[in-house]
Amino acid sequence: MPTLGPEDVLAVPVGAGGTLPSWLDGAAAPPVSPELLTGALADTGNRGRAGTVTNIPVAGRRPRSVVAVGVGEGALPDLRGYVATAVRRAQTLAEHGARRLVLPVDTTVAPAGAVEVRAAVEAALLSGYRFRELSTPHLPRLATVTVVAADADDPAVAAAVEAGRTTAGAVAWARDLINTPSNVKNPPWLAEQAVDRLSGLPHVTVTVLGPDELRAGGFGGVLAVGGGSATPPRVVVAAYRPPSAGAGHPVLVGKGITFDTGGLSIKPNAGMREMKTDMAGGAAVLAVVDAAARLELPVAVTAVVPAAENAVSGSSYRPADVVRHVGGRTTEVLNTDAEGRMVLADGLAHARLELGATVLVDVATLTGAMKVALGTKTAGLFATTDGLADALRTAGAQAGEASWRMPLLEEHRDLLDSAVADANNAPGNPGGTTAALFLQPFAGDLPWAHLDVAGPARAGSDDAEVVKGGTGFGVRTLLHWLEAGAPVEQAETVLD
Repeated sequence: MPTLGPEDVLAVPVGAGGTLPSWLDGAAAPPVSPELLTGALADTGNRGRAGTVTNIPVAGRRPRSVVAVGVGEGALPDLRGYVATAVRRAQTLAEHGARRLVLPVDTTVAPAGAVEVRAAVEAALLSGYRFRELSTPHLPRLATVTVVAADADDPAVAAAVEAGRTTAGAVAWARDLINTPSNVKNPPWLAEQAVDRLSGLPHVTVTVLGPDELRAGGFGGVLAVGGGSATPPRVVVAAYRPPSAGAGHPVLVGKGITFDTGGLSIKPNAGMREMKTDMAGGAAVLAVVDAAARLELPVAVTAVVPAAENAVSGSSYRPADVVRHVGGRTTEVLNTDAEGRMVLADGLAHARLELGATVLVDVATLTGAMKVALGTKTAGLFATTDGLADALRTAGAQAGEASWRMPLLEEHRDLLDSAVADANNAPGNPGGTTAALFLQPFAGDLPWAHLDVAGPARAGSDDAEVVKGGTGFGVRTLLHWLEAGAPVEQAETVLD
């Protein structure tokens, strides 16, 4: 345990039943006696349930506080909650002079290994995130969080610290992109951000397709959706190709709608208020490439972000228009507010036909139906292979990002029928499933997964390491999947 200074706050993990860590008894000069701490926990009813918190004042010290936080049974979700609660509570003490949080992560159940330390580092940095670019004044903040683990000298633990720091940095960048207001953020701006952040990384190339290249490449969906805006659309292709990469090439396609009015099928005012976050999928896949390159993962991965602003003007696309996508497939537009699938269709087809993808995963804030079905903390996962679905769900469980597999039912496919095109873009309920069925042909025969993150991509309040606003959901799931080698099974299975 490091020596505590006058500007430090100490977090103490409290296990199930109010169990205290053994290091309190062994400390030469504990900041608070175990007897006092036990009494305070009893007085406040803190029995170690995950997320419960008790402040204990320490005489003669400023900020005079020990923060005792429940860590439950010490599972990874409990650990993340403990870390996030401690960070937030210590942050409130910054106004009273706190500058450092000392955060032991060895629970009362077992010492923290590499997995636990990485999760703790990520949670500490992400729970302390705030989008502050446009806010004044800036309140005092903690300067340092010192994560303490018994096995800190283990090289695997040291590597986990760096992996957690890098991952959290990528998620924070995604959150910054998502939270930037749309009077600043438009398709050219988003492309510039990707170039500025990624193009200097080793083995990363960033290509931006402008209107001329999009017309030449047949990106009819992107051009239609972006046609009503004063800022023309872009498609960003960010590729990480290390020399050590194997033969596989996952391509991640992220919806990049920088603002969504609904187009001529215009949303009500309340429906537009969160639409600066409608490019959360695009931000996530760019952040995955960022983290993969910084971690020097031995896998090639490319992010494709079709970026457009769905605006209202005389040049907006219309209901009853027929749009031709990359590869030639056509769509009858029934609703201009079903724009995300229009741009994703081009991105998926481009990845399959031009980029040499061996597996496709798209991420999008696509349907309100998914929020109705799964709420705001769980993503809908559609996949054409069991292996890919299982691998992504496993990665999400490791990352602390929940998903639930949804069915691609053939009985709903005829809802996409059109008399004038290959499909229509608004086939109706079940909305999440029919949106996925619309996208599936653009992936062809490649293994493909679709993450509908309409719920968890944005948060209305702080919860563990998630903060109010854009969450960066999906970055950690996809990164863990890549770290595992992006496993995928080839056999097609459309039913869950």
